[in-house]
Amino acid sequence: MRATPHRTTVVPQVASALVVLLLLVVIVRLPWAGDLGMHAATVERLRHDLVDPGNPLVDADTPSPYYSPWMLVLGCLARVTGLSVFVVLRIGAMVGLGLLVSGVWRYVRTLSAHRGAPAVAALCLVFLWGTSLFAWSGFLGLNSLALTVSYPSVFALGLAFHFWAWLAGAVRAMAGWGVWAGLGVLWAVILLCHQFSGVVATLGALATVVAARPGRAEWPRLAGGLAVASAAGVVLLWAWPYYDFFALAGAGADLEAVHRSLYRDLAGRYWLVLLGVVALGLRWWRDRLDPLVLFFGLGMAVVALGWASGHYSWGRALPAVVIPAQIAAALEVLEGRRARRGTWAAVLAGALVVGAWTQVGTVGYVVPRGSLPEAVAAKYREPWRGYHWVTPWVRYGDVVMARTFPARQLPAYGAYTVAPGYPDFFLPDEGARQAAVRRYFEAGTPEAVRRGIVEEYRVRWVVDRGGVRDPGLRMVTWGPDGQVLYEVVR
Repeated sequence: MRATPHRTTVVPQVASALVVLLLLVVIVRLPWAGDLGMHAATVERLRHDLVDPGNPLVDADTPSPYYSPWMLVLGCLARVTGLSVFVVLRIGAMVGLGLLVSGVWRYVRTLSAHRGAPAVAALCLVFLWGTSLFAWSGFLGLNSLALTVSYPSVFALGLAFHFWAWLAGAVRAMAGWGVWAGLGVLWAVILLCHQFSGVVATLGALATVVAARPGRAEWPRLAGGLAVASAAGVVLLWAWPYYDFFALAGAGADLEAVHRSLYRDLAGRYWLVLLGVVALGLRWWRDRLDPLVLFFGLGMAVVALGWASGHYSWGRALPAVVIPAQIAAALEVLEGRRARRGTWAAVLAGALVVGAWTQVGTVGYVVPRGSLPEAVAAKYREPWRGYHWVTPWVRYGDVVMARTFPARQLPAYGAYTVAPGYPDFFLPDEGARQAAVRRYFEAGTPEAVRRGIVEEYRVRWVVDRGGVRDPGLRMVTWGPDGQVLYEVVR
């Protein structure tokens, strides 16, 4: 069976357009999960103070790696327009998605001249994963994208694809120093916006440069260009005023426990990617310095070292393993040996159908659950409800005592929490704050101790499930799932 032009061009283009349309509608709904509250809080702090916004989650004057160039742009937009933070995040999501789609198109075009290549690659990037559903920022599965499309990680990955495409052209053309300086600035912006995606961008860039194989006479000019780019990038990283980028190198110990789960269920999450690994093997046989093969090899080295050394946060480099394999699987349909293209197309189409069915619950973010077929509804996961119900009482800057889950959402509405809902490397008293929250909610804690915690952290409100017995609290309103907002009255 032979892959016809219609199958390899028009059908993938229509299918990828439908995926983009689905994501655009998802942006309108903006399902809440994961780190959305963190990014909303970051924009909210910048709206109120662009120069010294302080910690985005707790009432403390500390730097934060979430104050990135992209968040600064969105904070300025919120400040100038007065739009709600969630409207601003929707605008940011549309920009990030546009960058991602156009970046994939540009990068894939550096690897293949076939008209259908970008569309087939895009389908592989969102569907060629596995049959165990998961979501992480920086990972391009459809389910992940639907929940993280407004995150800086999507914006950074979109820039990364453009970065690789621009770099490939610069290496081929032996571009001038201005181009190399621009590439260095772009590299630094990616690292500042999402450090993990910046690592992936760096690995892809190394693969692009090595695969270029310039002649002996061209190496000095290439080396000079790389030096200019590196210097420009390092200067921007050093000069960024909102946090010390290089201090993040010491944050690994605080992140390892969170990221250990990245190394679990690898077979279930990625077994469809093995098709891309086979494609990479074929590409390696044809060209030992193929850029996708090198990209994959570098990503595998980092991820394997992370597992062997216990630095589980290095697992965030997994997109550097998955992305080149997915793109290789797509290109093999179009550029592999003619005799096996039809068979390869059929196998890839089957794998994409399996991957799409695994993530079909994503449709539930734009279609009411009751309107979905039973088999699809069973795969739908309810997004978080949010804490808008406290906003008639809780004002910007108020401190709320809350456990970890609500602490991940309340700052999105302008409040602070006593302890951050996420690990915070730059917060020196994070441990003390976490201990204070645990102590406050312990059943046997004396009233005087609770009062001392409230006074120390200037707590005005408490959010918890019904049952908090403290004469210093007055119940204000009920929320979903039995939660209660209490006001501190003394």
